Amino acid sequence: MFTPSRLALARKRRGMSAAELARRIEKSTQSVSNYECGRQKPSEETLARIASELEFPLTFFFRPPVEHVMENQVSFRARTKLLAGPRDAALATATLAFELNCLIDARFRLPEANVPTLERHRPEQAAEFVRAKWGIGELSPAPNMVHLLEANGVRVFSLAPEHGDVDAFSFWRGGIPFVVLNTLKSGERGRFDAAHELGHLVLHGHNGCTTWPKDSEREANQFASAFLMPRMSVRSRVPNNPTTDQVLRAKQHWRVAALALTYRVNDIGMFSEWNYRRCLIELGKLGYRIGEPGGIRRETSQVLDKVFRGLRKQGISPTQIAAELDTSVEDLSMLVFGLVMTAFEGTRDESLRPERPNLKLVAGGRR
Repeated sequence: MFTPSRLALARKRRGMSAAELARRIEKSTQSVSNYECGRQKPSEETLARIASELEFPLTFFFRPPVEHVMENQVSFRARTKLLAGPRDAALATATLAFELNCLIDARFRLPEANVPTLERHRPEQAAEFVRAKWGIGELSPAPNMVHLLEANGVRVFSLAPEHGDVDAFSFWRGGIPFVVLNTLKSGERGRFDAAHELGHLVLHGHNGCTTWPKDSEREANQFASAFLMPRMSVRSRVPNNPTTDQVLRAKQHWRVAALALTYRVNDIGMFSEWNYRRCLIELGKLGYRIGEPGGIRRETSQVLDKVFRGLRKQGISPTQIAAELDTSVEDLSMLVFGLVMTAFEGTRDESLRPERPNLKLVAGGRR
């Protein structure tokens, strides 16, 4: 039976408006709205054309009804500046990521959520608490952030490249924390994004974003800065009023962006106003406002890598997994940092990994 919510999900995943889809299938916008609301059922010919235009298998539209991840559940940044198309596409990605996670959960025992909710704590205190809870030393840099989140039960997925206008975001669903990362940013900024979203999960808990404080983005930034660059660690390695060269050398220790470290040093009170402005100007001239010259490699998922390697050992191909989700291998790969094919091609860099997540096959998992 045709499932209206699946049509809305597929259309939004492609960043397409109802009017645009209507034009492509030569129907009225009202007809598309009726299809999505269940007031009208598309003919077989129309549905085949819809599937072709949205590049989803026809079977996708006959899957069980789906509960969409809603805007008020998600920590979008610059929410008022985000256009409806990119926003809806990102939310659709989150919904599909949740479905993929359900499939993975049926086959593997993933790490349980170990993310405290500390709504009444100040961001810096919360960051110190989480670092201590997760066994990261006061002076130690945070390890690979994606691996660290996954080891503590956060499900981490990726946005497709066409969603470049959307920053990372996070949400809770069914007691499980999710983070979705933009893969187009530098490795350093990706680490900050992961820490920022952890800040939302910790500071703002399971509440929808409509109940978050107005300054929730500032709080998440403060949490990320303190988590990645602890006050004691910065004071022990960076002199007062550091030169630009000293900032650029020091940033390599924490694997953070030069500007992020500059802001943190200033927030701690280690810059005079003149030296702070001088450093920002010089970093801008060197290109650090638009990128991270000579930056680190982008961090990626360890759990998903192990999942697809485990499936490979069971003789289950990416094509079979995509078919079980009624999606394409390409769409599946975009959700998982492109690891679908990597897991079937060879080994990966094992550096900068924390303790391996407790990932085990579930007895009697579906095939």
